[in-house]
Amino acid sequence: MDRESIGTSLESALPPAWILALEQFSAALEREGVAAPTHKAYASDLAELAVWSAKRDRNPDQLRARDLRRHAAELSQRGLVPSTIARRLAAFRSFFRNMMLAGQIDQNPAELLSAPRLRRDLPDVLSAAEVDRLLASIPARTPLETRDRAMFELAYSSGLRAGEIVALDLGAIDFDSESIRVEGKGSKTRTVPVGEPAAKAVSAWLAKGRGALVSDADQAALFISRHGRRLSTSDVRRRLKLWAQRAGLPGGIHPHALRHSFATHLLDGGADLRSIQEMLGHESISTTQVYTRVESARLKSAWRSAHPRA
Repeated sequence: MDRESIGTSLESALPPAWILALEQFSAALEREGVAAPTHKAYASDLAELAVWSAKRDRNPDQLRARDLRRHAAELSQRGLVPSTIARRLAAFRSFFRNMMLAGQIDQNPAELLSAPRLRRDLPDVLSAAEVDRLLASIPARTPLETRDRAMFELAYSSGLRAGEIVALDLGAIDFDSESIRVEGKGSKTRTVPVGEPAAKAVSAWLAKGRGALVSDADQAALFISRHGRRLSTSDVRRRLKLWAQRAGLPGGIHPHALRHSFATHLLDGGADLRSIQEMLGHESISTTQVYTRVESARLKSAWRSAHPRA
């Protein structure tokens, strides 16, 4: 939301008060280390609110809860799904909170708005046998196969997001302590255990795979492409889809399914929810609690199939 991201045409449509408020909010997000996708989404959401407000001759410090409710109602009438509206309300709350901290308003009007009720689908989870079948399908004969085996062993062993996998640098894994240092959302760093199969797979990749692909001695990425560049998240998704198909698993499996499976299997094994929250890097325990619903659904399914009076 600096002048470049606001855009020339949009900037000309906004009064100076809105331009200044958006620039100040963008700077606050930068200081807080907000992830780039969230920053971009908030910029888009607030730019639309700014245009909507400017058409009604309302500066940011003049907006009230009733104005935001009216704007949210119009978004709903346009067909925006509840999750998108909820994200926009989160952007508004953050924006006006920043104005409060700057002493520009006395009350956050967005705090008085209720978020739409969201339908929370259960995450896709593989069984332990399916994870074994997937990983066993990667033979680790060529450098790319060795890389993929290490990458997905690590993703499942430590519950990593696709973005966290590709962001790993050399030295992230401490083989002595059997742990890995991960930079998660919001540049928050956490340390997660690494299982023996994953450690062995990464060690094999470093010993006989990576050297065959790297072309730049200064390349710091742990996992690299055939051309020696850091992988993208789309590369990870594409390779997982390939191996899932070869293992006879559903083609729609995505990297997050390994993360979901990691958490669910830990819960099955008796791990407490707080420990799982810490390993996943969830800011709120409520985000982690979805895995208790997975476990509950699994138990209900077993009950229905086995109980004589189900």
